[in-house]
Amino acid sequence: MIGIVVVSHSRALADAAVALALEMVGGSPPPIAVAAGAGEGVTGTDAIAVAAAIDEVASPDGVLVFMDLGSAVLSASMALEFTSTDAEVRLSDAPFVEGVVAGIVLAAAGASLADAAREASSAMTAKNAQLETSPEPAAEASVVSNGAVDLTLLNPLGLHARPASMIVAAMGGLDAEVSITDTASPERTVSAKSLMGIMSLGAAGGHTIRLEASGPDAARAVDAIRVMAGDGFGELE
Repeated sequence: MIGIVVVSHSRALADAAVALALEMVGGSPPPIAVAAGAGEGVTGTDAIAVAAAIDEVASPDGVLVFMDLGSAVLSASMALEFTSTDAEVRLSDAPFVEGVVAGIVLAAAGASLADAAREASSAMTAKNAQLETSPEPAAEASVVSNGAVDLTLLNPLGLHARPASMIVAAMGGLDAEVSITDTASPERTVSAKSLMGIMSLGAAGGHTIRLEASGPDAARAVDAIRVMAGDGFGELE
């Protein structure tokens, strides 16, 4: 499992971002280290502290580092000169909160360093897509004749961050490729393994999503999402 390092000028901000991400992790979280502040009560970042955090969570799977403001990037870059680990370390260009959430959720699901880094880098996709004007959801699901499965989202908020993280976690151990389409916006299809992709659909409660799956575990993958959706992703009163 890859390690996650969170570099921030504020310990409170870093801890809050990590806590938010951990709310979406169903199983065991990845190794996480926070390097925040530049000394007791001092706002800033410290390259030596960042290096120690990297060494703390390093493993053969690698380390993904998230940073908030510009000087945090500088400290993280300098820290690479002081680490003792031989593990691969990547500095993420993701927006801070969205990136931390994506990185921790994907790492917990067993994603590789490359996949987690790529997903985190696309973290603004969900927000940008949801700010665009979307059509009203279709009144009824279309008839599906190609083996796809249509599900109605019963939870009021639809595929927001928590349900998306549940889907990604469920897909982590399965040998299947599953695509998700909101039938209200059929021009966009995303992978069920992409946290930010799922969130970018903007699929609200009452929308119908279409699942198409392939691979040895395709049926198990679809069934897993079907069960979660039928339970309203645990959000029904």
